[in-house]
Amino acid sequence: MKRFEGKTVLVTGGTSGIGLATAQAFAAEGATVVATGRDAEAIERAKAILGADALVLRSDAGSIVAAKELASVLTSKNIRLDAVFINAGIARFAPFTAVDEALWDATFDTNAKGAFFQIQALVPLLNRGASVVINGSINAHLGMPSSSVYAASKAAVISLAKTLSAELLPSGIRVNVVSPGPVTTPLYGKLGMDSATLEATAAQIQAQVPLGRFGTPQEIASTVLHLAASESAFIVGTEIIVDGGMSQL
Repeated sequence: MKRFEGKTVLVTGGTSGIGLATAQAFAAEGATVVATGRDAEAIERAKAILGADALVLRSDAGSIVAAKELASVLTSKNIRLDAVFINAGIARFAPFTAVDEALWDATFDTNAKGAFFQIQALVPLLNRGASVVINGSINAHLGMPSSSVYAASKAAVISLAKTLSAELLPSGIRVNVVSPGPVTTPLYGKLGMDSATLEATAAQIQAQVPLGRFGTPQEIASTVLHLAASESAFIVGTEIIVDGGMSQL
């Protein structure tokens, strides 16, 4: 029997990169998948990839109104959830002296506030024994130049997972974090850098990974599924770092 046979899972930001790879992995393990995204073209591509059995919805991860609307849509369809991967996020890198309020707000609205209120809205839909996995980042642990706002937003959700674990465990809900290192995804093309700077930055980052390469979305997805499955029932309030050894240097 597949690990998620008869289970329903939600992946926010599930229309590209790590989110889409995770949605595909859940589906391959028998889950009924709900995925969300913001970009219309990415949503249509995800629908084609995930197939007719999946429900792909537009939702703005940075909006509290949208978080509540998503929960309402799922409720109207009598959908209850056995696992949630809070994956939707943005990354905008800038030197500390160049950070403005707009960059701060956009980052924290999506990565921290959006994650907090999306989980809050979904709690009534979570079955006992459900697992919530939040996408963190090793940037929360590394002093990487130009990542101050992004790193702070990810540190916030890593902390959130620990406190939510204490609050939700009496309801039988586990909360954990997967923190990827550098992964080859479209997110790296959205860092706000020109192509030359992006290429140089990627090469510099790769040189710091003991395995000598970026990770793949599928490798992160494998860890998410492990944390979401009953096999990890004794893992609570924990962060698993998947970074090719980068944070160990």
